[in-house]
Amino acid sequence: MEYQGVLLSGIASPFSSSSSYRALSLRCFSSSSSGFDRVQVQNPIVEMDGDEMARIIWKMIKDKLIYPYLDLDIKYFDLGILNRDATDDKVTVESALAALEYNVAVKCATITPDEARVKEFGLKSMWKSPNGTIRNILNGTVFREPILCQNIPRIVPGWKKPICIGRHAFGDQYCATDSIITGPGKLKMVFVPEDGEVPVELDVYNFKGPGIALAMYNVDESIRNFAESSMSLAFAKKWPLYLSTKNTILKKYDGRFKDIFQEVYEEEWRQKFEENSIWYEHRLIDDMVAYALKSEGGYVWACKNYDGDVLSDLLAQGFGSLGLMTSVLLSSDAKTLEAEAAHGTVTRHFRLHQKGQETSTNSIASMFAWTRGFRAQGQAG
Repeated sequence: MEYQGVLLSGIASPFSSSSSYRALSLRCFSSSSSGFDRVQVQNPIVEMDGDEMARIIWKMIKDKLIYPYLDLDIKYFDLGILNRDATDDKVTVESALAALEYNVAVKCATITPDEARVKEFGLKSMWKSPNGTIRNILNGTVFREPILCQNIPRIVPGWKKPICIGRHAFGDQYCATDSIITGPGKLKMVFVPEDGEVPVELDVYNFKGPGIALAMYNVDESIRNFAESSMSLAFAKKWPLYLSTKNTILKKYDGRFKDIFQEVYEEEWRQKFEENSIWYEHRLIDDMVAYALKSEGGYVWACKNYDGDVLSDLLAQGFGSLGLMTSVLLSSDAKTLEAEAAHGTVTRHFRLHQKGQETSTNSIASMFAWTRGFRAQGQAG
């Protein structure tokens, strides 16, 4: 997607301490008015509010660019860290269920607390990532795509077209069980079938001393949904699709991704792709990274969970900035879409904002979150 310029928000704040953040309203309201009739929007949209500088920008976008021009039904959920803490994170689950009900949601960047954040806000618990919770409920794929600006140079100058990266947002390291091994011993992995069949026991490693261990998983249904949504998006864009794995090393684990993608392609998509002169191809992750750097872009890149997490940031920076990256979570049935900015809450700028200093924060990705949501609304209507 091409954007002609960059809009920066210069914001001065009366807040002077972290306690002022605590005093921010749990809900934002607008009193904006205009001299003409606002556009009537038929379908509701779910709004998930966020934290820190992203929240400040989010409200400015609503007050200046949305409320004066659109008359719409917003189903509001405050996912700010204090409200998540006050509701024992139930508000996150409720917002995701609302997204499934109304099919379109827009989300502001939120804090995922670590030990320092727990202490800063006096939280009851180190709550999980709201993005992770929403992804698991929507059971979808995260697609990130750069916003191309003519006046912003690219670190990778050969990228003339966007690269849309799809991250399988389920399982692997993000749902893994890890452990510290305290001394010598044998590590085993056991699968106990529910049908009463003989358990499968695998010897993993004989530890001679302290170490670490990790067990992770994925499921065929989720991988198949990942393949479906990736091919659906590639077909809609009329772009080629690539899947990257390391199946030469993880022959069964990554091999399962490769096999299921190929099955879905052959069963449902090959003819459609070939009729539109596009294709699907599996590549080794190292080969794909090298290809991506020398390509001009213009394709969808399907990645496993961790690979997509890392490489989406690399692509964002290569195209210019994380502040110029859209992020869309598409449910497995392609009926529900949640749009957000790919960047975080911009804590560094918020600290300046709290001190009353002027900031200059790129608001484009947050604006595009709303426009992606509105586009999905229009298509659904």
